[in-house]
Amino acid sequence: MIDVSAFIGQYPFRHLPHPDPEVLVRVLQREQLSGAWVGHLPSAFHRDPTSGNEELYARLEPFAATLTPVPTVRPDWPEWERTLREVADRRAPAIRVYPPQWGLGPDDRALHALAAACAEAEIAMMLTVRFEDLRQRHWMDTAGDLGGAAIRALVRGSATRIIVTAAGRDLIEEVHWGLTPEEQSRVWWDFSWVWGPPEDHLAHLLRTMGAERFVYGTQWPLRLTQNPRANLDLLPADLQPAQITDALTLVRAR
Repeated sequence: MIDVSAFIGQYPFRHLPHPDPEVLVRVLQREQLSGAWVGHLPSAFHRDPTSGNEELYARLEPFAATLTPVPTVRPDWPEWERTLREVADRRAPAIRVYPPQWGLGPDDRALHALAAACAEAEIAMMLTVRFEDLRQRHWMDTAGDLGGAAIRALVRGSATRIIVTAAGRDLIEEVHWGLTPEEQSRVWWDFSWVWGPPEDHLAHLLRTMGAERFVYGTQWPLRLTQNPRANLDLLPADLQPAQITDALTLVRAR
């Protein structure tokens, strides 16, 4: 199983211990995961993510067998098309996009142009609902959570595959049941922010939506990697083992 949502690099609003690729490799071994798709956390807050992508490629190169770079592409920045071509040339499985941090609304033309380009290049688009709970955020962190309207607009506006990370049950259901079956088939969710027992939100979602709509993601180093593993282990007997989608399936679909 591959962790589709891990990061390297520091977070601007609080200290993260050991947000380094060599530590991530050891964490994956401990959790018995075969690899991770890795983003560059500071790039979410940069006007120009180019330098962050270069750092991501360089720092992950020694661990290429385990860590796969998922670079950031900002569609309201000049020459984003060239960045996307480089991503395609490197055979990266996905890109990361952060509409709330960049002030891009559901109807932003540049964002929809990027989604269409991803569909044509057969590259998945990864969206992050939140990095931290609203109650814990620094007062200078003014970006809100990614909303359901923005996700639905991207799904309906192109044929790209979309992976949404760090969403809770309410948002997942709001988006999923507001899409057509064909649109639902192009969206996957990690469950790093979905509650297990005693609320059993994950069990409910697996029963109603199907395990194939979910991928394994941890949000390391912002969150503990043990959380999603524990949620799977604590599922009711009728849902074990849950056959969630392995990220390799998304790669082979290219």
